[in-house]
Amino acid sequence: MPTPRRVATEAEAAAMASGIRLRIMRLTYSEALTNKELADRLGRDPATTLHHVRRLVDTGFLEALPPRRGTRGAKEIPYRSTGLSWHLDSSDRGIDQAIFEAYLAEIAETGFDDVHQTRLVVQVPDEQITELEDRINELLEEFLARPVDTNAKRTAIYLSRYPSN
Repeated sequence: MPTPRRVATEAEAAAMASGIRLRIMRLTYSEALTNKELADRLGRDPATTLHHVRRLVDTGFLEALPPRRGTRGAKEIPYRSTGLSWHLDSSDRGIDQAIFEAYLAEIAETGFDDVHQTRLVVQVPDEQITELEDRINELLEEFLARPVDTNAKRTAIYLSRYPSN
């Protein structure tokens, strides 16, 4: 049985309703990054990125790690994702479009040569939809709970369930 998720607060839902903030959470999942590193990876201005980083810190999606010295000796603060977003039920909170926006931006950066896709249409009775979603989430939670191998290649997964008319 998947771990129950709590309903996202209004502030949490608002923080997740941004494709760029979702991408920041993904980038900092297994690797702490500074605001400058995030801005460089996202092709954004550091001041704009810092606005998003602060919003994510304020809502508990990112944590600031102890400061470190950068290559030029300046103090830098690395940030890491707390994983909070996975534990929230954010359905019906306006986040779906942001998730899709983040996915499209990441695919555009990756290129289709490294994307493995599949599409499947199944006929599942309404009373079994929850079971299907729970079983998929159980598998994802199992992999999420495994220790992070810092030498392993990071893999992103995007799933979408929708009516196929």
